[in-house]
Amino acid sequence: MNANSSSVLITGASGGIGYELAKLFAKDRHNLVLVARSNAKLAQVAEELQRRFEISVKAIALDLTDPEAPQNLFEGLKRDAVSVDILVNNAGYGKLGEFAAIPLEESLGQIQLNIVTLTSLTRLFLGPMVERRAGKILNVASTAGFQAGPLMAVYYATKAYVISFSEALANELVDKGVSVTCLCPGATATDFASRAGNDKSRLFKQLRPMDAKAVALTGYRGLIAGKTLVIAGLRNWLVAESLRISPRSLVTAVSRKLNEAK
Repeated sequence: MNANSSSVLITGASGGIGYELAKLFAKDRHNLVLVARSNAKLAQVAEELQRRFEISVKAIALDLTDPEAPQNLFEGLKRDAVSVDILVNNAGYGKLGEFAAIPLEESLGQIQLNIVTLTSLTRLFLGPMVERRAGKILNVASTAGFQAGPLMAVYYATKAYVISFSEALANELVDKGVSVTCLCPGATATDFASRAGNDKSRLFKQLRPMDAKAVALTGYRGLIAGKTLVIAGLRNWLVAESLRISPRSLVTAVSRKLNEAK
């Protein structure tokens, strides 16, 4: 890798917000370490960015729901002498349905990827950042984390964790040279909804999803500026602010309506 440029590790980088973030970092001449499950798609993205921006791109096909994946990733990069200056925890997924009807392994898989893997990667790569007194972390949460989410109970809860964890960590690191930014997108035009099964919901049918490129740019600018919490889109910001003063039972009821099919 180019020793004159910093290295950025991005999970869930083969599409959607992760891919758009990768392009932004590449444009600004950062070397990239891209991680995703899809080997073929990831290799295609790596080749594209390497060719277009003349940077070094390392593609690692890895299932981050494997409990051993974070440690294996960290140790592998250490062996290759790759120092991660910016960590982007973008990988995550959700599943539509009543909690009692969803297979337990599906719910635990969300917790593993959205919470455990994110926490593990943060802890592993944070250590060297603190030692260098330099580094940045971007955790991708969701506006879902500001409320309870019937029909996607586990997903909403995992994103609440990411927001709380990120804000607390940002405070702990305020004088250590490392910043933590939490990006909260609302409904976004990616493959997330089709995988989750809520692409026919009111949330995605009645409310126009944001473009992944616009969401990524908001998160990127917030990260560079060292902001702690970044909500993508004025409408999403207004909704998130209104949740603070609205009755929680009403917010939960509205959340369910949005997750139901149109």
